[in-house]
Amino acid sequence: MVRIARSTILFFMAWIALSGLCQAAAGPEPEGAVSRRLEAEEAVKKSPWAITPHRPNYILPYTYSFNPNVKPLKEAGSDQTNLDNAEVKFQISFKLPAWEGILGSNASLYFAYTQISLWQMYNSDNSSPFRDTNYEPEGFVRFDTDYDVLGLKNRGISVGFAHQSNGRGNDAYSRSWNRLYANFVFERGNFGCSLKPWYRIPEDEEDDDNRHIEKYLGYGEFLAGYKWGDMVFAMMLRNNLRSDGNKGAIQLDWTFPLTRKLKGYVQFFNGYGESLIDYDHANQRIGVGVLLSDWL
Repeated sequence: MVRIARSTILFFMAWIALSGLCQAAAGPEPEGAVSRRLEAEEAVKKSPWAITPHRPNYILPYTYSFNPNVKPLKEAGSDQTNLDNAEVKFQISFKLPAWEGILGSNASLYFAYTQISLWQMYNSDNSSPFRDTNYEPEGFVRFDTDYDVLGLKNRGISVGFAHQSNGRGNDAYSRSWNRLYANFVFERGNFGCSLKPWYRIPEDEEDDDNRHIEKYLGYGEFLAGYKWGDMVFAMMLRNNLRSDGNKGAIQLDWTFPLTRKLKGYVQFFNGYGESLIDYDHANQRIGVGVLLSDWL
């Protein structure tokens, strides 16, 4: 599984580099993909009830998981450990600008919410349960910036706090953690990327239901995307940066137009931490569906 992830990373990074060189050879675009996304959000923010997408909003009616995680079911003593490989996966994510100009004209306070669910819809023998749902409220201050860094344009820096939980009580299924993070967003033409380091707020050992989560999810994530015509190719990377016991995850996205408001979406995930219940479980998943809002 690690070999697959590394080869995929190398191929995708080489493809992005080649695309960037082609973009540079053709000359810079008057406006980058990230800038266009931010301008669209600014137009919506003129409404006093403005709610804008935060992360991608999508539904994958069919995903195939190559290695379903039955460990939490066994630990809870459940007799229904026959998980289907086929699942439905969907994500809902939005943010609200709460205070513009909080620390100057280029700083705004946002509140955001993201929910991701894994649903055993096709598992009628077990009454089609939701296997895991993660809830992530967060608050952050975003500073609009315009700095040149290594040939890229820094378009924003965010500093915030996030709580993520699966809403369970004190049982074998319970998962939660709190983080402080910063997020640095860059662009060059149709290429955009972000670097998001985080710090986990420590918990008492007896209250910690995600022990050693940094060992699996690392201390941040890197996101890169390229807008090619009406299609977007994106990659998410996480890694614990350890030479001994190296672990992480990669997600590859391909979106393409279907209608004026809907995009087709193909998603591939390989690694740890697709959801909190799977934070220490390695899995591969591929899924197809539709997407309402994209990164770029």
